[in-house]
Amino acid sequence: MTVYVDHTHLGRRVTGIERITIELFSPSSLAPLQLTPITADGVGAMVMKQSFALPLRLSDPSAILLCPGFPPSPLLWPFAERVIPYIHDLFLMTRPDDLNARAKLYMAKPFKLAVKRYPRFLVNSADTARKLSEFCRSDAEIITYRPKVRNVFGVDAASRDEPRASGTSLRLVSIGTVEPRKNYLYGARILQALRQSGFADATLEIAGRNGWGDHWQALERENGISLRGYCSNEQVRSLLQQADALLCTSHEEGLGLPLLEAQYAGLPVIAPDDAVFREVLGTSGIFIDRQDPVAAARTIAAALTADGWRARFKERSMHNLTRWNALADADRAAVSQMISSLPASAARASRIRTPASGNNIH
Repeated sequence: MTVYVDHTHLGRRVTGIERITIELFSPSSLAPLQLTPITADGVGAMVMKQSFALPLRLSDPSAILLCPGFPPSPLLWPFAERVIPYIHDLFLMTRPDDLNARAKLYMAKPFKLAVKRYPRFLVNSADTARKLSEFCRSDAEIITYRPKVRNVFGVDAASRDEPRASGTSLRLVSIGTVEPRKNYLYGARILQALRQSGFADATLEIAGRNGWGDHWQALERENGISLRGYCSNEQVRSLLQQADALLCTSHEEGLGLPLLEAQYAGLPVIAPDDAVFREVLGTSGIFIDRQDPVAAARTIAAALTADGWRARFKERSMHNLTRWNALADADRAAVSQMISSLPASAARASRIRTPASGNNIH
């Protein structure tokens, strides 16, 4: 058995999807299974390999393909029993208005085809599993494969900079591409509410490249907001070390990896009161109203002015990282076992088709 993994999207800027691919799908990540990466140099080569080279690899009936980046090419459909997509989120189906033309054509349509037809998936959270089960085959097997979160930015909670002397100062940071799904315009409204209610010098620094949509231009006009563009790990480290809290305002996330990564800095993490963020942050987060920026600002202010809040959130962050990483370790064993059994199950499926009997979510 040869287990191929699509790495054609790697080698450019490293964001959350790339970090998860590196963490979960490196050659030795599922030892004793050995993964064989398929790489590409440049966008043109990526498209060609995803469209044609990967299907050719599966002409070997013992070959298996893992797709942790882009959705599987439509030409992979005949080999669906031996192709396992990794689902980060469902926004390619659930938020089509947030996509640019290229994403709608090259990603959304293949993604929808795979979700509706493929027999098994890996997902990054229980919340993604639940959402996926509403769209996929009733007999599809869905297995959680959560990434183990590492201190990729090299932050240090013990030495993180203390707040400035002024009681009206509050330094927030957000991480992620500036595009509609991230909902940074709501973050701007929260910031203005904070500046009008006791934190006159509050700021929000956004580490993320300019994606699609016109939100970048709108954010440039907001007082207190600094758009940093794409940042290296060293630049993100500096922002986190100087910040008072991490702010997430996303409409939808499958996981929200930066929220966990920021906890290595002992930062309070602020996020919408949604199921996925409750799953990721447990009892360590500050959960805010996603419709009322004034109410959200009040929640943030109360949490970040209480006695001993810094020490309390440092402790909560460390406990939450321990909890999450224990779940991730357990996932690896289940995923390795499932992949090892695939050749036999694929052979059975090619001979006998049994009636659908409900989703199998692990």
